[in-house]
Amino acid sequence: MSVSTAESLRVSDIKDPEVLFERYNTEDIRRIERKVRGEIEQKKEELRQMVGERYRDLIDAADTIGEMRQCSQSVVLSIQDMNHYCHKLKQGRTKSQTIAKQDIRLLLEIPECIWSAMESLQYLKATQLYLLCCHLHGMLNLDTASGPHYSPILARFPILIRQVATTGHFRSAILLNSKSLLRGRAVSDQAIAEALVSTMLLEDSSPRQALADFLLARKSSIYQLLNQPQHGAGIKAQVCSLVELLVTTLFQAYAVFYMPPEGGPKSGEGALTYGMLFSTLENVTSAVPTGSMFKFLPSSVSEFQPVLRTLAHPIQREQLRDTLQQWINTCKEDICRGISSLLVYVTSLKALAAIRDAIWDLLSTDSISMHWASVCQCLLERPLDVWEDFLQHLFLQRLQDDDGDLFQTSSTQLLTAALRDLENQATASLSPPHGHSARYELDMASFLWSEAPGDLLSDSSWVSVAQRDRQQQHSGLAMKTLALTPCVQTFCTSLDTKLRTRLDDLQHYLPVQEGSRLDKGLATSAFDRFKDAADVEDSLREACLACVQRILSHIRSELSAGLQDPNLSTVLFVARLCQSMGDLCTNLRQCVLGREGSSEAPKESARPGRKLGKAKAPAQVGPAQAKWGSLKQDLSACSMEAYRIWSTALSKALVGNFATALNAVSPGAILKTATSWEELEIQEEAESGNSVTSKIRLPVQTSWFVQLLLFQLCLEVNRVGGHALPRPTLYELLKSCLDQTLHHFHTITLQTQDKTRALQLLFDLRYLCTTLGTRLVDGSSSRSSQDPRIQQVCDWLEGFIDPFDLDVFTTPLNANLNRLSQRTSKQLVHRNSGANSQEHYNILPLASSQIRFGLLPLSMSNTRNTKSDRQAADPPSLATPTSTSVIDHSFRPGNLFRQLANQEEEPAAPSLFKLSWLSGMAK
Repeated sequence: MSVSTAESLRVSDIKDPEVLFERYNTEDIRRIERKVRGEIEQKKEELRQMVGERYRDLIDAADTIGEMRQCSQSVVLSIQDMNHYCHKLKQGRTKSQTIAKQDIRLLLEIPECIWSAMESLQYLKATQLYLLCCHLHGMLNLDTASGPHYSPILARFPILIRQVATTGHFRSAILLNSKSLLRGRAVSDQAIAEALVSTMLLEDSSPRQALADFLLARKSSIYQLLNQPQHGAGIKAQVCSLVELLVTTLFQAYAVFYMPPEGGPKSGEGALTYGMLFSTLENVTSAVPTGSMFKFLPSSVSEFQPVLRTLAHPIQREQLRDTLQQWINTCKEDICRGISSLLVYVTSLKALAAIRDAIWDLLSTDSISMHWASVCQCLLERPLDVWEDFLQHLFLQRLQDDDGDLFQTSSTQLLTAALRDLENQATASLSPPHGHSARYELDMASFLWSEAPGDLLSDSSWVSVAQRDRQQQHSGLAMKTLALTPCVQTFCTSLDTKLRTRLDDLQHYLPVQEGSRLDKGLATSAFDRFKDAADVEDSLREACLACVQRILSHIRSELSAGLQDPNLSTVLFVARLCQSMGDLCTNLRQCVLGREGSSEAPKESARPGRKLGKAKAPAQVGPAQAKWGSLKQDLSACSMEAYRIWSTALSKALVGNFATALNAVSPGAILKTATSWEELEIQEEAESGNSVTSKIRLPVQTSWFVQLLLFQLCLEVNRVGGHALPRPTLYELLKSCLDQTLHHFHTITLQTQDKTRALQLLFDLRYLCTTLGTRLVDGSSSRSSQDPRIQQVCDWLEGFIDPFDLDVFTTPLNANLNRLSQRTSKQLVHRNSGANSQEHYNILPLASSQIRFGLLPLSMSNTRNTKSDRQAADPPSLATPTSTSVIDHSFRPGNLFRQLANQEEEPAAPSLFKLSWLSGMAK
């Protein structure tokens, strides 16, 4: 139907040729084409007939005459050729038959020889035989173009038909095997040259095309190595095979394609061969075979030589350099991408170092290291470092990724698990075996006074503390003295173990010592294996710093989320963790400092033996030490932040109960918090000169809510291990308590007080200021920086006391205050300003120096004799005022407070919790 449609199509209907190709097939298109061409010719003919109808006969006659002349000449030449051929056949009939028989015999033997040559990988010999076979086909007119019907030999020898068909497959087989040989790594230079010559003879290609085929085959081999399945072949062997293939390719490119410039220096003994492609090609196309067997062959066979149709000029150095450089750049991308994907499966630095050392061993062999520089200079006109240009950054990147992945996952998981366990234990039952860790965070005393098998190490009897290495296991008793709970110990031990494992693994990648870095000095060393040691240490250092910063960031987020209602067990855990991480995680310091830390170790050990009097210029701080110092500062700042949250919550809770009792105005509440007063007899001289004895009552104890506040404060601090709390935290806690108590004292100034309560509150306030008052770090008194509210409250309270009575009460009230401070010094574990004014009947005198065992009575006597001692030793006696100005001065508001302050000539003593907290531990 399509044929009839195509034939019925008119030429005038053809508008768009593309429509024809959409509607009809190829055969229909050709019919339409013939039809169109026929109509075109018809139109031309009509045009010719219309224009030159009269000249047609003349043209036809001229053409006929020309054809007759050509025909007659060809007939004459054909008759002459036939005559010559018949004469020649008569003369050489016998000789031609003999030559044909020899050629046919060779044709029958050549296929077997070709197969044998291909089996022995002699592809150049197989190519020569194949070309000889093609030459014989031409001589015997056995080409397929002439057809079997026109060959009388095929008619007489039908077996040659099969031989001709078999010979046609040799070309593709030789080409395929030759190009396959180019992809091999363990192939000799001569075999590569012969394979390339075979390809050039079969494809009539040029040396530049042969170079392109060689490099393309090697790129295919690299791709095959990168994508081969991992069936027992290790990554180390695979990477070494890639490096070997890359190096071998350049060596073979030099041996096969490189030709030295004319007039250049000749290579001496032991130098590499070059130009093998051109020498082999010259031997194949120019050498004449010699031997006794060739005299029995016809000259057409013995004198046959393969011919290369293209000119085999040597490749110019610029073209060779650009081609090889382009190939290196292309392979570099594939190699880097492939090796990066392979190194993902290398999970340890020991394996990574083994791969690097294997590459070093391969490139440091004599066959490579002796000639590598000269080969690269001849081919690329520049040095080529396989390790630095291809692999070093891949190994370093893998090491950095491994460090980042390891510390990112492990540190976050450890901290999250620890915080989750604390929260779960805090919400669960606190009875054993649940809630031990959370209970220990809030109640350190129960952990300190509990015995455990690991309190003393097994070798503590014969290994002293000075002989023990810092990185060895700490005893449980040492952890208790540092107030470190099991949760903190577990976290630090786990993190330190991971760091120790990483450090041990890193030692395989770094030189053992500086003296062992001999790679650079060896004559056969391909590259310096430990050149990137500093980068490796920097990678580990940055990973550790990022790990700790990630921990700190997580801790700060936890602290910020719980500011309104903080979980004190979590807060204390993170505070102790940040405080002790730098000491317990000894390997963290080694990771950050690296070799700077190991070099500083002997200096630190030799430091205690030097005289203290000799000052030395500060040592220069390296970058690693600066980072370690910055890290310790960050840890300390985070620890102080957590302790600040705890101290704020503690002071708020304790002072809340204090404020409730202080603001109570009912008589029952006041009597409930009242304490006993002391009754004193004083003698006064009357106007008549007689002495008058009178009795006064003064407070000797603070109110119960004041004592409860201080005792609970001491108890709470001891519960969380106050002996290990930082001194700034204690100062902040005391300052916070004092500020809040002053605030509540200041709020009651709007109330009216009687003389008795005003005197008691004045005694309480003075005792609180003496007990909770802090001093500066350098030991100087901080009286100049005291809160002005103290003076305001004292002035307000003294306003409710008679001025004459206030002047009388000043001295005995001061003595009672000093005595109370001395008596409560052991209970509250502090030293006050009156510690040196001891009573003679006290069986527990206090030493002026630090007391190591505060609960043991001392038989020593204090030799210091100060003005306060003499005032306390003298009996209290009051003189009658003799001057009105003195009386007026003593009647001023706030005089009692000023007199108490002026009598303290000693510097302000250490405040609460000055002595060892372990001595005053609440059981």
